[in-house]
Amino acid sequence: MSFSWFISVDDHLIEPARLWQERLPAALRETGPRIVRDGDSEFWVYEDRQIVTTGLNAVAGKTKEEFSPEPITYEDMRPGCYDPAARVADMNQGLVLSSMLFPSFPRYCGQVFHEAKDKELALLCVRAWNDFILEEFAGDFPGRFIPMMIIPLWDPVAAAAEIERTAARGATSIAFSENPTKLGLPSIHSGHWDPVFQSCNDAGLVVSMHVGSSSNLIRTSDDMPTLAFIAYSAAANQAGTLMDWLFSGNFVKFPKLKIALSEGSIGWIPYFLERAEQVIDKQRFWASRFDIDLNAAHDRGESRSEATFSLDTDVRKLFHDHVFGTFIEDQAGIRLLDIIGEDNVMLEADYPHSDSTWPDTSIMANKWLGHLSDEVQQKITVGNASRVYNFTPADPATIAGP
Repeated sequence: MSFSWFISVDDHLIEPARLWQERLPAALRETGPRIVRDGDSEFWVYEDRQIVTTGLNAVAGKTKEEFSPEPITYEDMRPGCYDPAARVADMNQGLVLSSMLFPSFPRYCGQVFHEAKDKELALLCVRAWNDFILEEFAGDFPGRFIPMMIIPLWDPVAAAAEIERTAARGATSIAFSENPTKLGLPSIHSGHWDPVFQSCNDAGLVVSMHVGSSSNLIRTSDDMPTLAFIAYSAAANQAGTLMDWLFSGNFVKFPKLKIALSEGSIGWIPYFLERAEQVIDKQRFWASRFDIDLNAAHDRGESRSEATFSLDTDVRKLFHDHVFGTFIEDQAGIRLLDIIGEDNVMLEADYPHSDSTWPDTSIMANKWLGHLSDEVQQKITVGNASRVYNFTPADPATIAGP
């Protein structure tokens, strides 16, 4: 069997200039995010910042030879980057049955609003983004968009309230940081995020963590070549996120919680699961008594802290029950599917970024997945995303194809 329509669990929205100008109270629109034109340049103005849109974030419809990181304007973009109806038309062209959208101007988990000085305005901006997704994407085009929300990262109680508010309106996921400590926030081990995780656990919202959502992509040196950095950083960042979560105790504390490693690929996962098991086998007895800083382990009187590791930790089961990997192109990961698990991977198109396979995702993925059974192909392309995000996609029979 060859499939056609698929669900993409990682795409991106270039926010239209009108978003906050239409949705913020009139008195706040001059201080909220707005687009300013200066000659041939165009950029967002918010508080004391000027933020451009990089060309690599909006390459849909362009050839690889035309890709550029230089700032671009809306006139340079395909309308599907920012306009809901045009996006649906592009989805139809690329056989994208349903899509989940990560933000662009706010960055992958809303870091720009976390960095803002006026947190009351920032909270209104967060809510405006969420309502825009719920109403003009998920609401106006039922079954075509998996509603993922951003949260006020600076206040976990307010974030929990926003999760509950949007869950009541159909939200199925939140964008969260792959490593909050790099944003100047407490780690996932601290208990600080318990209100957020409890709300997601209770409402069934998936914690989706896009690579780069820590604002700190890992590099070996400041002068690491750009292409080497791009090839290395995604898996390096998300491997750390996976290990953090598997050993955090959060999946025991919040037994219904699910996380997605968005745009992190999957081929690296088998090694890290195996390595985690090796470490548990050899180090579990002392590690169940206390934690130490191995970087300082040779110093006299190194500090010890209370261990959070349990001797009965089963990382394979924790992964299978709680963690879901996503991939754009990852033939190695597909060959290792028996180790990763056919129920734990989902396909993405990454429209309109420079890594995207749109509009040829379906054609390309058929080559990678064609040797798998019909059942497994259906899981990877539609079934897993529908189940994990508790989402009912549109019926392809009701959609005019390309």
